Amino acid sequence: MIQAVAGKTIGAVLAERAATTPDAPFIHFGDDTITFADMQARASRAADGLRGAGIGHGDRIAIAAANSPDWLVAYFAAARIGAILVTLNVIYREHEFTYMLGQSGATLLLCDESAGGFDFRPFLADLAPQIPSVERTVFFGASDDDGWAALTASGTASDAPGDPAVSPDDPAVILYTSGTTGDPKGATLTHASLLASAAMQAERFEQGPDDVLLGALPFNHVGGLTCAVGSSLVAGGSVALLPRFHPDLVVDAATRGLTIFCGVPTMLRMLLASEAFAACDLSSVRLCVVGGSNLEPSLAEQVTERFGGPRLANLYGLSETSGASVISPASDSLAIVATTIGTPLDGVEARIVGDDGADLPRGEAGELQLRGACVAAGYWDKPAETAATFSDDGWLATGDIATMTDDGHLAVVARKKEMYVRGGYNVYPAEVENVLASDPAVAMCAVIGVPHATYGETGYAFVVPTPGTTVDVDRLMASCRTSLAEYKVPDAVEVVASLPMTPAGKIRKVLLEPTNRG
Repeated sequence: MIQAVAGKTIGAVLAERAATTPDAPFIHFGDDTITFADMQARASRAADGLRGAGIGHGDRIAIAAANSPDWLVAYFAAARIGAILVTLNVIYREHEFTYMLGQSGATLLLCDESAGGFDFRPFLADLAPQIPSVERTVFFGASDDDGWAALTASGTASDAPGDPAVSPDDPAVILYTSGTTGDPKGATLTHASLLASAAMQAERFEQGPDDVLLGALPFNHVGGLTCAVGSSLVAGGSVALLPRFHPDLVVDAATRGLTIFCGVPTMLRMLLASEAFAACDLSSVRLCVVGGSNLEPSLAEQVTERFGGPRLANLYGLSETSGASVISPASDSLAIVATTIGTPLDGVEARIVGDDGADLPRGEAGELQLRGACVAAGYWDKPAETAATFSDDGWLATGDIATMTDDGHLAVVARKKEMYVRGGYNVYPAEVENVLASDPAVAMCAVIGVPHATYGETGYAFVVPTPGTTVDVDRLMASCRTSLAEYKVPDAVEVVASLPMTPAGKIRKVLLEPTNRG
């Protein structure tokens, strides 16, 4: 499959699917089914609408919306004209919107009118002075001139692959991943890198036209965009798409005859605890894929029993690898799946290096580095950060500490710097600490990840008061909820007199121990 997409653009691959299997289902969404030909027609009409709005090759279009067919139409339409989609999460708030829209230079924003009870129209109206690059906002579902339907109504359906000037090496997506400094970095994913990751995954999983993959992860995450939609596109299969994850929605999606479950451990735990899911027919599921962390043994046993003994596989990928880069081979036993993340995909090289950059012997722990066609082009407009992470000879420094066995299996032994994973979402403490530290009553703060029964890990904050002040914990929490996505908001804030420090003046987070956990 890798050779089949080499040298092609996303628009070209969709056009080929629409030409060879026009009536094959691509996206199942509620009661609707969209074929490859339907998606091609919608994307070409939407591309005309974007051109009419002044969007062209290289322009950035931001999108903040729940998973939907319209989201994908916008993605394929942008790809057809060589525009770059800047993917935002609907649970982002002021801090994320302001920084990401400004840093990317997005001129058009596509957005849901509301999501989860949050009304975006007044929010964006108030935010407008802080996002001067955004010249126009278009709302999905709106019936007025600001609506997506109005923008795309006059376009023409076409079976062409899009603008011939679009190159496989052109950026297609800017996907933000937070940094240890607290400033998010926009991983620049090209047509070629997105298709390479999707094709390598499809090949490892032997995905085909009869597969129906659960699309429960958000599209601003490579798990939703590449691992679900991209792999199904190149394999000719379909996606049972959910607007968000919820056990009841998964039960509905199962009626589509799911063959591949793709999610994170938190999703599995929530499903196994759901009464509705207990009665769900899962006999069609042949493969259960877990990303975000290893499938630990007790959970693996529960999944095997409930799903009827499907193949289990770990999937390791980063924003910087456009999606999957390491996956458990089909031959891996449950014991191997529980202790490793798998082996590099065909077309991906992996090495473990020491602090000096030299290769380490098998079995020794060091930084995991990856190289292959799936690696991103760097970070958008951040040359220093790009140079620090992406080498001139193609190696990506993942920042994860790992070991490699003699047969090439990889095991991650330490998290990327201080990052923790809450419910499948990466959280970088520095970003949360920046919000806490902006309060004048906070002299010093530190955020760590602590174990959580449902989410795997969750945030816990320690704050030291400024002399002569009293910390208002409720005010701090409210500030976090206003400025940050919900999953980044710490579960608790503990006021302490001091924090343990190193001789160099850095906080020794390893010594922090919560006292207020319930």
